[in-house]
Amino acid sequence: MAFLPGLTLARRYHDEVVAPVLRRRYPGLRYAAGRLDGGSELLGLDTARSTDHDWGPRVQVFVAGADAARIPEPRAVLDADVPVEFLGWPTRFAGDDGRLGVADPAGTRHGVSVDELAGWWRDRLGFDPAAGVTAADWLATPTQRLAEVTGGAIFHDGLDGAMTARRTALSWYPPDVWRYVLAAAWTRIAQAEHLPGRCAEVGDELGSRVVAAGLARDLMRLGLLLHRRWPPYDKWLGTVFGGLPEAPPVIAALTDALGPGDWTRRQAGLVEALEAVARWTDQTGLAAPVRARARRFHHRPFLVLHAERIAAALRAGVSDPVLRDRPPVGAVDQYVHSADVLTHTGRIRRLADSLWPSGVVTDPRR
Repeated sequence: MAFLPGLTLARRYHDEVVAPVLRRRYPGLRYAAGRLDGGSELLGLDTARSTDHDWGPRVQVFVAGADAARIPEPRAVLDADVPVEFLGWPTRFAGDDGRLGVADPAGTRHGVSVDELAGWWRDRLGFDPAAGVTAADWLATPTQRLAEVTGGAIFHDGLDGAMTARRTALSWYPPDVWRYVLAAAWTRIAQAEHLPGRCAEVGDELGSRVVAAGLARDLMRLGLLLHRRWPPYDKWLGTVFGGLPEAPPVIAALTDALGPGDWTRRQAGLVEALEAVARWTDQTGLAAPVRARARRFHHRPFLVLHAERIAAALRAGVSDPVLRDRPPVGAVDQYVHSADVLTHTGRIRRLADSLWPSGVVTDPRR
């Protein structure tokens, strides 16, 4: 069958199947509906390849707290009333979790969930944005998760705009948090930017390329943050970065840095990319401009940006004393790469909260 983008499929499924069932069986039920809970379609990046797992007619329905006790009823009604297929796609999924597995006519679970709105947000993020978003909340939330919940689509918001308001609250970091996260990114770069040259100097070409690749990843994530785009996880990082209007020269430079050339060419590519992203940082106006240009690393024959200068300028602009005193590690996905942590809200919160300065309490309920 012809591929249909997942968000288009989900919107039509809501409009043509789910909404009519709810109107007919629960005419007074106020709800919101959309697709926010993971999948390449939330970034508009799904293709026919995506249909082999965790893809199909899926819609999330959200109700207010006052209607939470009624949730089992519409779940059961939808289970009974949704058709076997929609636009040629099976509406049920094979697997242990109704949100996962393969769309399969023999599947036992349909792709429509029903949840209480505030509870879903707390489960997904560890907090409800309607109550405000603290610095601790921002820094304990992976940017992939923020990309998901602010991406995707809302098909219906019949809860007085409550779903839309929550997404708006998460649209971007407040200035101090933004400065802190950017400073952490530049700190990581400062700690590694001289290492590709040192590896190459002792004949470790593979090691030099590995470190250069790490710098390229950090620069791409940093570039997205500077353009107010939530960096996705690694599968889509290059694709989303490539969509930035200013990205092509940086992509060309990083391609040289990671290509088959010798250390001289690798260094030239890294320097060009570093200087470009440094200019982007100055252009944000978040800190006094550094106008960083590459120079020798001490007396060694390696060119580096001395990126700690940019990090220092950004940290100097942070007005929140608690953020200034926090270790310069940034948001949780700047120092944790384990999917088993980053996809588990409780683990994320415990780890991220442990890094706050002594005596600072975030939310005792967590």
